Amino acid sequence: MREIHLDTPFGRLAGLRFGHGGVPVLALHGWLDNAASFLPLSAHLHGLDLVALDLPGHGASAHLPPSADYTLVAAARAVLSAADTLGWSTFSLLGHSMGGATSTLVAAAAPQRIERLALIEALGGLTEAEDRTATRLREAFAVHGEPAGARRRVFPDVAMAVRARLQAGGLTEAAARPIVERGLAPAAEGGFTWRSDARLTRPTAVRMTEGQMRDVIAAIECPVRLVHAVPAFRFFPADARDARAANLRTVEVVGIEGGHHLHMEIPETVAAAIGPFLRGEH
Repeated sequence: MREIHLDTPFGRLAGLRFGHGGVPVLALHGWLDNAASFLPLSAHLHGLDLVALDLPGHGASAHLPPSADYTLVAAARAVLSAADTLGWSTFSLLGHSMGGATSTLVAAAAPQRIERLALIEALGGLTEAEDRTATRLREAFAVHGEPAGARRRVFPDVAMAVRARLQAGGLTEAAARPIVERGLAPAAEGGFTWRSDARLTRPTAVRMTEGQMRDVIAAIECPVRLVHAVPAFRFFPADARDARAANLRTVEVVGIEGGHHLHMEIPETVAAAIGPFLRGEH
């Protein structure tokens, strides 16, 4: 494993690169996570040139300028820019949660570049009903002028930050620690604070409708392996998951008992479900 930095139009993107040669795969993490979320899984994925990115505003990657919004479309464009910088004309994608939503958009927008798509706890992103479009826009604009990070929490040590992350739920301490360690920066007054962009927690101004998201999913041309938690996570309910998956041309859906971050907590099991697929073995 080694730390990498990629200079792109979206700023310098950081990441972790695992393996030497093999099938090129970009791994995309969930909201407010970072590349370290793939550390447990990487130990069980062989034959891959696996690059786990810190998406813009996350981990050690640059924040977007104040004039730019954090959206799935912007993240998808950043991913393609990262692949360009790596010199990858074609590659596969591995995405968890928000990273899976971003991967969905990349695969639909640039089908000629994506060989395979492995998704963990995601297929497409969060959507909005048409009759809430203006309400969502107003909510986003209402906080637009607020200074980002003005009241960021400062932790006296890493252990306290880990405990704070555990309070958000969904992770064991062993799984939370690498994400937290990568996600912290020294605070000016001493201690540590989150280095992710505080604007990531603001409301998204515009979301697709469910019909639009399913149209995006239907445009994916590559084979898809979809791994989901059993029981279903609240942001990825079974009925919505199955309705979306029905729009895919080639998909295998695999349910595994675990939580939303099952790739961190039972990585060997998840690797067995996606590793051969990403290597093109079946």
